[in-house]
Amino acid sequence: MSLLRNIALTVHELEDGEFYWVLMEATDHFAEDDVLPYLPLDAAPEPHESYANALVAGMAVLRHLFGMDGPRA
Repeated sequence: MSLLRNIALTVHELEDGEFYWVLMEATDHFAEDDVLPYLPLDAAPEPHESYANALVAGMAVLRHLFGMDGPRA
């Protein structure tokens, strides 16, 4: 069985009322002192009206990219 990749979904409000989802993947290339940095993997091309809408849209992209079994290496 392949290993599960460490993918994070977050939402950023770059301007007032403009919310963007961002998918990030953990990397150990720059790890220091038990800190696991993340590098951007994908992001919303256009803003969403609310945090909740951006979160749901990001989850939809995550499921589309990696399916029901999750992100496998």
